[in-house]
Amino acid sequence: MFKNLIFYRLDASWATTADQVEERLQAGRYVECGASQEKSIGWIEPRGQANGPLLEVVAGQWMAKLMVETRALPASVVNRKAQERVAQIEASTGRKPGKKEIRDIKDDMRLELLPMAFTKQSSALVWIDRDARLLVVDAASQARADEVVTLLVQALPGFAATLINTQTSPVAAMAEWLLSQEAPAGFSVDRECELKAADESKAVVRYARHRLDTEEVQQHIKEGKMPTRLAMTWNERVSFMLTEGLQLKKLAFLDGVFESTSASKHKDDDFDADVAISTGELQKLLPDLLEALGGEMPVA
Repeated sequence: MFKNLIFYRLDASWATTADQVEERLQAGRYVECGASQEKSIGWIEPRGQANGPLLEVVAGQWMAKLMVETRALPASVVNRKAQERVAQIEASTGRKPGKKEIRDIKDDMRLELLPMAFTKQSSALVWIDRDARLLVVDAASQARADEVVTLLVQALPGFAATLINTQTSPVAAMAEWLLSQEAPAGFSVDRECELKAADESKAVVRYARHRLDTEEVQQHIKEGKMPTRLAMTWNERVSFMLTEGLQLKKLAFLDGVFESTSASKHKDDDFDADVAISTGELQKLLPDLLEALGGEMPVA
């Protein structure tokens, strides 16, 4: 259900009901790209059932989902078609179009080609834990997560969220764990990491399926290459890649976590069970991770 997580802390003053959020999200429901539209963004049913609610409440947890659709129209194609049009004008009139006219021609070509361009869709799952004042966005990039937060701010009166920061930076903590060869309580270090130099060389060393408790890894850190990604496992239940920006990538729930629901696969309650179990695990993992990073930095 979750793959790449970015965490925000909700403002304590934000108060609303699930029905109010549902009503606000309905106003921004996703609509497919029109023929001449480059991008469409809006909310879709997190359960995947057409015309269903846009906010699902499962075991007290709120789930929403944002859909982004874009038309793939490479600039090289637009430029080539524009050049062909310019060549036709030169051949038929004997004059060379000016810069403004060429810009207009490119705009015309874009509008002409857009209806033929393929569309690409991507979505971002959103989890709100009201009791913990936690917003979690399942997005592969910070830019997409920020886009989700911006849309929530626009849709929900009084909504405000701030990225979670810790007393110890993930980079410093990961370096210490690798140098000491000792992971924080409840965690283990796995066999993948990325080290980057901070100097002008920008040198990068990546390890995959490789032991990290070696002198070679320690030497890289002593020479100034700092860990920006580190594979870890929490309580033998959840594995992930911790990043320098306190993101969890490649999230995976390990064998046994979902065993209790295996017999109900393909039934209507799969979504409810998956949400309840995955959020239940993450509600325990995140506080442990924040503690391992020295605790949460107070919001100014």
